[in-house]
Amino acid sequence: QVQLGESGGGLVQAGGSLRLSCATSGRTSNIYRVGWFRQAPGKERGFVSALIWSGGRTYYADSVKGRFTISRDNAKNQVYLQMNSLNSEDTAVYYCAASFRPGGHDPLQFAHWGQGTPVTVSS
Repeated sequence: QVQLGESGGGLVQAGGSLRLSCATSGRTSNIYRVGWFRQAPGKERGFVSALIWSGGRTYYADSVKGRFTISRDNAKNQVYLQMNSLNSEDTAVYYCAASFRPGGHDPLQFAHWGQGTPVTVSS
């Protein structure tokens, strides 16, 4: 098993920035990829970004490409999501998730989840 915990969410004005952190622990050696997802009120959970644990290849949803950056601190076993140029459509609860195998960006393909951290962008 692997445990994940998000932090760094909060209230930010439109145009501002936030950096989310995802702390991983447990059997991190089994992780193949870590993803960030978000769920806005009344909407389904959707893919934001992902990072291949070994090698660091990254993926982004079109809606965040060029504004968000996913990265990893190997020494701390943490994954970050730097979010810039935030707008009201970015308001959501953000989750990090881990998968032990390759696959697509469907949340159902990630078996291990954190508790989420809320991000609110005020206009």
